Amino acid sequence: MKIVGIYLSVLVVCLCLVAAAGRSMKAKPCWCWPGAQHMVAGPKPQIERNEYVSYGSFGSEPDWNNPARMLPLDYEQEQGKRVFYQHCVWCHADTTPAGPSNRSNVTPDPPLMNDGAILNVESDAKLEKIIALGGSAVGKSAMMPPYGSMLRQDEIDDVISYIRVVAVPEYHKPPSRVNTTWRNKPR
Repeated sequence: MKIVGIYLSVLVVCLCLVAAAGRSMKAKPCWCWPGAQHMVAGPKPQIERNEYVSYGSFGSEPDWNNPARMLPLDYEQEQGKRVFYQHCVWCHADTTPAGPSNRSNVTPDPPLMNDGAILNVESDAKLEKIIALGGSAVGKSAMMPPYGSMLRQDEIDDVISYIRVVAVPEYHKPPSRVNTTWRNKPR
């Protein structure tokens, strides 16, 4: 009987804590910014009827040039988006979740992450080298730090896949090269 009493008192205390936490969450929805800095969302962009949303897509990203168009993201692209908004958005986008970016203060200007005219011509290996070694190692801005020690290889690959999906004009993977030197010898 004493054990049941202890159990019930612990249960009541836990329920009170949950209720108190729920009330404090309703009062301030985000702990990271003061209330005046919360972004106000506009109408939710709709996916066009003829746009294919793949089975198993994990998220979406509004097209930077046409916010009414949504780009479906697979798991790797969604993870790349997460890394982009943690590390890259401050210099590779015109706006950030906190306001204007730092892009105009960097020389030379870093390309926008969706600038397909610049980034589509770079191979995945070249983009990986730029991200891992930093700008100064590849003749770009020395203000871009090397992320090779901060990011895992899979995170770098995910950022590259995210770059490819948001690119305008759309990125088309170059055809793989087939070894044409090996042939059957004629008999």
